[in-house]
Amino acid sequence: MKVLDPQTLPGPKPEHFTSRLRSPAVAARIGMALGIAFGVCFVTGLLSHYAQNPTQPIPYPSSPSWGYRLTQGLHVVTGTASVPLLLVKLWTVYPKLFERPPSLRARQLLLTGLERVSILVLVASSIFMLVTGLTNTASWYVWKFGFRPAHYAMAWVTIGALLVHIAVKLPVIREALLHDVEDEHSHDRPTAVDQGVMSRRGLLRTTWLAAGTTVLLTAGATVPWLRTVSVFGVRSGDGPQGIPVNRSAKAAGVTATATSESWRLEVSHGERSVALSRPDLLAMTQRTETLPIACVEGWSANGTWTGVRLSDVLALVGADADSDVTVSSFQENGPYYTVNTLQKTFAGDDRTLLALMLDGEALALDHGYPCRLIAPNRPGVLQTKWLGSIEVQA
Repeated sequence: MKVLDPQTLPGPKPEHFTSRLRSPAVAARIGMALGIAFGVCFVTGLLSHYAQNPTQPIPYPSSPSWGYRLTQGLHVVTGTASVPLLLVKLWTVYPKLFERPPSLRARQLLLTGLERVSILVLVASSIFMLVTGLTNTASWYVWKFGFRPAHYAMAWVTIGALLVHIAVKLPVIREALLHDVEDEHSHDRPTAVDQGVMSRRGLLRTTWLAAGTTVLLTAGATVPWLRTVSVFGVRSGDGPQGIPVNRSAKAAGVTATATSESWRLEVSHGERSVALSRPDLLAMTQRTETLPIACVEGWSANGTWTGVRLSDVLALVGADADSDVTVSSFQENGPYYTVNTLQKTFAGDDRTLLALMLDGEALALDHGYPCRLIAPNRPGVLQTKWLGSIEVQA
């Protein structure tokens, strides 16, 4: 029986790609930057996911107040900077996908297939993470699945595939990084001989410039003085009273209840309960705190909030300030917006307020009038607006 030579199979071959820019020396350097960006994204994403968990074996800290703003800002900025890095990395290595196996024997086909599948998993999961992450920053949800669980699960797949890829390629990466990028040729394909339109160092500089520009165009969502140049900083600085709004009172369907004189905040602790109107809350000792509100979508903003300490309200029903409490909005839909747990770390922090005013004015309806929660170092999605009830957990 005639044995088929793999080199005779139809389709593109690696030798058809002759640019010397497609070199392991270039791919290793871009891959290292991409790995650092993915690592920062992974760690900050885990922190964000943990902060939103209702139960936390290790309490998420309430200090520093700007902690979540920093970590989520880093998450979005490094994720966005990963886009040009990933595109250039794929451009430098994709001819390898057309390499033929040394033979068409079953064992060799299996090994080659496993290698290609592992790379496919890494590339596909990376693209999924970046696409869903970017569309989330724009609140553009074109999918039917839940963003948070899907993004979290795929993050583990991506980081696992990345670690496997690094382990397999470590000898090549080490060799490439130990030599000058222009002089390293030991792992180049023999047919990669064309100089191309620029040097390898020029390609790296262009890539760093593209990634740096992406950072500048995005970072304004977190860094106020960059807002004028950050066109990707969606909604930064917008919104009533200078703070963006993800969900308006009209969209939440709460306008009538929020403006009704019959509104009351129900506070309960076992058999004890009180019902407080907005004038009742305004008659209590007022506190003012300057705290950032930081959204999982990347934007953040400082606000000067005035209202009643949560601990003062809990004292009205005889509850210890160091208690986990259930905070509920009177809006009726949205899994994160309606009910969430406020851990005792936050409930007992003197900076946690039931805010009635923002920057010296009554809360705008879209910011949670008549009363909202504001706590330090907490994801914005958990800073419940249009408060309806607070229940001390047993």
